[in-house]
Amino acid sequence: MARHHSRRLTVPMGENVAVTPTPERRNHGIVERLERSIADESGRPARPYRAVDTLAAMERRGSITARMRQAGEDFRARFATAQLNPLRAPDWSRLRVGGSSRFRAADEPGLRIERARDVVWRAILAVGGIGSPAGSCLWHVVGWERSLKEWALEQGWSGRLVSQEVASGILIAALGALEAHFSMAVDCDVSIS
Repeated sequence: MARHHSRRLTVPMGENVAVTPTPERRNHGIVERLERSIADESGRPARPYRAVDTLAAMERRGSITARMRQAGEDFRARFATAQLNPLRAPDWSRLRVGGSSRFRAADEPGLRIERARDVVWRAILAVGGIGSPAGSCLWHVVGWERSLKEWALEQGWSGRLVSQEVASGILIAALGALEAHFSMAVDCDVSIS
């Protein structure tokens, strides 16, 4: 019987070998290399690829300002903290406790999550509510991180399909209102964290 020896590919420690994104990944949007090196999981310098999201692409085109993009990023961060993404699995390690109690049950969200949900809800109300075009676009495109094209073709405004150009205009208006809302919250010394 012949023995097959497998050869392991080893990467020399000093070399920075980058794996390019697959064509399938490139079909889901723009992917680019980081401008500067960052540390990888082993602490070595690396220049990985990253996806360019809708807000970054719009800022590069000049459709939105840096402050509008930052308002969108802040909204997205609060949205993630609030755990409003529909694609998360339940935590099966936590037991669901039935019945009412004067104290917080084990499956209720903590104060940090509740504060984030309050910030998200106030922001949605500031742009016209969840049923408005701006509120729906913020929720789906910025919060859920769906593409603008997906929102325009599948969700739209109250089930009405909109063109990509109109969807882009809706998102620009929503980000402008969101920027004003967040700057007013900071000026009034209201916590948005």
